[in-house]
Amino acid sequence: MAPKQAEDAPGDTGCENRHTGLMMRIRKFNPKDVFTWQLAKTMAMGQGLAVLICGTAITSQYLATNFQVDTPMLQSFLNYALLCATYTTVLLCRTGDQNILQILKRRWWKYLLLGLVDVEANYTVVKAYQYTTLTSVQLLDCFVIPVLILLSWWILKTRYRPVHYVAVCICLLGVGAMVGADLLAGRDQGSTSNILLGDGLVLLSAALYAVSNVCQEYTVKNLSREEFLGMVGLFGTVISSVQMVILERNEVASIHWNWQVGLLFSGFALCMYALYSFIPIVIKLSSATSVNLSMLTADLFSLFCGIFLFQYNFSGLYLVSLVAILIGFITFNAVPTPTRQTDQVASSSSSSSSSGEEGYDNPGVIHNDSTNQDVVVCITTENEEEQEGGETEEEERRKRTTTSGLSQSLRGGNKDEDAVGRSTKM
Repeated sequence: MAPKQAEDAPGDTGCENRHTGLMMRIRKFNPKDVFTWQLAKTMAMGQGLAVLICGTAITSQYLATNFQVDTPMLQSFLNYALLCATYTTVLLCRTGDQNILQILKRRWWKYLLLGLVDVEANYTVVKAYQYTTLTSVQLLDCFVIPVLILLSWWILKTRYRPVHYVAVCICLLGVGAMVGADLLAGRDQGSTSNILLGDGLVLLSAALYAVSNVCQEYTVKNLSREEFLGMVGLFGTVISSVQMVILERNEVASIHWNWQVGLLFSGFALCMYALYSFIPIVIKLSSATSVNLSMLTADLFSLFCGIFLFQYNFSGLYLVSLVAILIGFITFNAVPTPTRQTDQVASSSSSSSSSGEEGYDNPGVIHNDSTNQDVVVCITTENEEEQEGGETEEEERRKRTTTSGLSQSLRGGNKDEDAVGRSTKM
């Protein structure tokens, strides 16, 4: 029994540490750290984008129901033409690497593909209403969120935390409540001629929107907002005009123009132009995923307007859906989503700072280094002195040997002279 208790002890201490850590986080929680001015600005701008989408939905519905006008490519063409007239002109006026000619030399094919993706995303979602129901479109259109998360993780290296996935689930629950309210109110409108094809078009549109938004986030945060909008406006105008001539020339020719139809087309084009112009600003403040979460309330705003304009039935689930989506959006933006590169930079800076602090906090290390240097200097000086002393001793010995040799030779010479003198005397 004793070993078993000893094995269970570390697990108990680990659980207690996690519990105490969670309690400390709860106690240190400060609402001011979450509900910041940045979050309020992002939320307000996101809901402004949802209102613009609501404006495009209402004008399109008026055109379809009151004037039997169903020309999605013509409406998209007007938006891209406005973008081209403003932002492409801005690129024409720039000099250096930001000029449109330099941009086209380096990245023309990338923006061509991006323009094609954006045009087809707008077209396929409108085309899906001819084959499937409104409920299917609302549900399947949320497929853009998981695709965005996957592409952001893969391309932009965004690293989401568990709280972000919880926030996305809360937003999707809000969308489910909205769809349930539509079913209870009898708003399951739309065609059922080919539900499978319509659902496939919605999923394709969601995937294309995700690709476009990720490319937009990368361009806005690394290049410029004007470059993205100018290039999309240029290639979108060309692609939508060609597609409009091929697919909608009969529908455009059959339009009975009057001031009301012109006003609705103008309202749609201005709403789309403002939507495209402001989305990069919100994306730069937060992320593409956050922007799409905020725009989930666009259908709710359309429903609230439809209660007064089209006599829709009201349901309390609409308010539940709105609250759930807003809570999920706030939760998602309350915690930042760092990239892998920023994590690496932060970890490297923290490790370098910690190593520097350890070096300064440990004065013994510096003292030991200085003493070691002193010892080395002393040893070298002693060696030099010994070498110099050895050289002087050797020189003295040499001098002594030379002097002794000379003295001996002189003595020997005197002896020889004495011997010769003695011999001569004899």
